[in-house]
Amino acid sequence: MKRWRLAGWWLSFALAGCATVPGVVTDTADGRKVEHALAGQGTPVVVFENGLGARMDWWSKVWPDTAQETTALAYNRAGYGHSEASPAPRDGAHMVEELRALLKARKLPPPYVLVGHSLGGLYMQLFARQYPGEVAALVLVDSTHPDQVRGAGNPDRWPTWLKVAFRLSTSDVAKQELAALDATGQLVASLPVDPSMPVFVLSALRATGASPSALADDANRKRAEIAHFYPGSTQVWVDSGHGIPLEKPEAVVQAIRDAVLAARAPRAAAPGCATAAGGLPGACTQGVQSGG
Repeated sequence: MKRWRLAGWWLSFALAGCATVPGVVTDTADGRKVEHALAGQGTPVVVFENGLGARMDWWSKVWPDTAQETTALAYNRAGYGHSEASPAPRDGAHMVEELRALLKARKLPPPYVLVGHSLGGLYMQLFARQYPGEVAALVLVDSTHPDQVRGAGNPDRWPTWLKVAFRLSTSDVAKQELAALDATGQLVASLPVDPSMPVFVLSALRATGASPSALADDANRKRAEIAHFYPGSTQVWVDSGHGIPLEKPEAVVQAIRDAVLAARAPRAAAPGCATAAGGLPGACTQGVQSGG
């Protein structure tokens, strides 16, 4: 039905990848067991963060190419997969500290290339703003907007069928993350941006389907805004639904390659441009990547 396509920006959170990331282990970090995979060699370390309700299998099609380029780490947040649940609140501040504890436990030195999909993109934005000295570049894959659950995106304003679908298709930990999303977004918005940090933004063209609705229009507007938070960022519109890592992994691979190259260059030489399409300052907008 059309109404299901209208919610494509979040329904794909609950989908699982058909392939898996190889070499997954469960080890202790900061007193808690964390399921993760580590592969490749060299610097910078590329760190993957999953979306709401998603596990690291979402990166299975991106993982092999990334691990050939440099060191790569993917993991499951607390309460996902075989990662031990945490009693701490499921907001972005705790996610960032838990991830930093894992990186420290695995002796992976900064600065990192942070790659986040959907809600994972919001967490990676928070990491980059809180600890800019630990971040070499940022790749946002159809990232959640800091104000995602405000306005028409507020879950209280979702249609009844959408509320029911979310309740039935997500875990308790995902529900806790959604409940903390606005607090996380407002923390992100309150922190300054390092204008010299290379930022690459992948945005989905087909995330909300073709039929208009207030929810779809709101999500698409917020999708277009994200690049303009980051001066000099590069935004690529991908001919894909929300699940870009599974639908068009080559777009993610290319963005990571660009980010790694930018991270290895002097910070002053990071790519970017001063004005976006339409004259909006702060981002460089590129054309559609079909991934074909």
